Amino acid sequence: MARRVAVIGAGVSGLSSIKCCLDEGLEPICFERSNNFGGLWKFTESSEDGMNRIYRSLVTNTCKEMSCYSDFPFQEDYPNFMNQEKFWNYLQEFAEHFDLLKYIRFRVLLSTRTGAWVLCRSSDGGYPFNMVITRRCINFIAQVLPSCVLNRIQERQLNKRFNHENYGLSITKGKKSKFVVNDELPTCILCGTITMKTSVKEFTETSALFEDGTVGENIDIVIFATGYTFSFPFFEEPFKSLCTKKIFLYKRVFPSNLERATLAVIGFIGLKGSILAATELQARWATRVFKGLCQIPPSQKLMAEATKKEQLIKRGVMKDTSEDKLEFILYLDDIAACIGAKPSVPSLFLKDPRLAWEVFFGPCTPYQYRLVGPGKWDGARNAILTQWDRTLKPLKTRTVPNSTKPASMSHYLKVWGAPILLASLLLICKSSLFFKSVRDNLQNRISPYLISIW
Repeated sequence: MARRVAVIGAGVSGLSSIKCCLDEGLEPICFERSNNFGGLWKFTESSEDGMNRIYRSLVTNTCKEMSCYSDFPFQEDYPNFMNQEKFWNYLQEFAEHFDLLKYIRFRVLLSTRTGAWVLCRSSDGGYPFNMVITRRCINFIAQVLPSCVLNRIQERQLNKRFNHENYGLSITKGKKSKFVVNDELPTCILCGTITMKTSVKEFTETSALFEDGTVGENIDIVIFATGYTFSFPFFEEPFKSLCTKKIFLYKRVFPSNLERATLAVIGFIGLKGSILAATELQARWATRVFKGLCQIPPSQKLMAEATKKEQLIKRGVMKDTSEDKLEFILYLDDIAACIGAKPSVPSLFLKDPRLAWEVFFGPCTPYQYRLVGPGKWDGARNAILTQWDRTLKPLKTRTVPNSTKPASMSHYLKVWGAPILLASLLLICKSSLFFKSVRDNLQNRISPYLISIW
């Protein structure tokens, strides 16, 4: 008889978990509080009435209509601004006779405390940005170059499309860089339909006073983009509180305090890339741990490491990075290695140079984690070699006669790939020697006390 696994939530992480359970011969039973599945990626209404109900729920601060569109409840601890209750009293009365759709075309004030880097979904040449940037060769260079050099390159590239300072979007000095993907925002700012403002200082009944002293008059609606509160209401304390601390989740999946690995948290991560690719790998790993095919360290060791790390963070010795977004390829490789599904680029260059070329220089798509190990797929190689063809196929709906064919992405890789590969190999050798030298010097200079702490 197959072992039964409870899957809580039928969002994309839940659906991936169900499939991975079935792949491993387990019997999944899914619990979903709404009457549909898909989570954040589900949208079942397209009419103006449906849209209006969603916006009204935001206006009246009830969010009841939003519960069926999200796996996570909206954050209830909204920012507390001076005289906020005056505006809400006015707004709730106004909302009863208000159709937001009629006001979307009007002017919008966008308030931000820190600013953000705005990414476009298309890159140079019109290629998908995520496919162009998510490459092992770029990831390798990013690991070798100093962060100050990387930040400078990134700043120059992002300002090529438009100067963020001119648009009021540049990051406040000393603040952590944030990224948003939005193709329309710069155009809306340029056209005047959106006006960038500093953080809100206080509200009046119909206006908002900003920290730079300016006032937004006759405001009809305020939307607090405060994000979500992540919680596990179906757990008991203290286990509930522990699971919300990512520092106590081994590789962001397994709670550290469980004697037996009978619980996995899937999708509770921030990632610099598609979270769906990570949740699938997490589920593949978790199901194999449940079956006893993969092992994780004992709970005593995991709790000791997490507790020590927490203490170092509280003392200011270590920086808390648990809420930072994880590097896409590094994290996926880490989880894939746990199940033996991580591709070896050097081995591929010896066995299949053409495939290795695409794996290293091409987009790092989930196909790469189906080349070897459990869940190996015979079609993965061909899928990797033809992924650009499928990406561009939907665009070729009009035949242009006598057109000059532009150089393809593969052409550029063939021209520049060899020099880049040679440079990469040199950097590997150089960096390994450099890091060894730095490590030896640090060990000679750091006191034995500090070494014992780390």
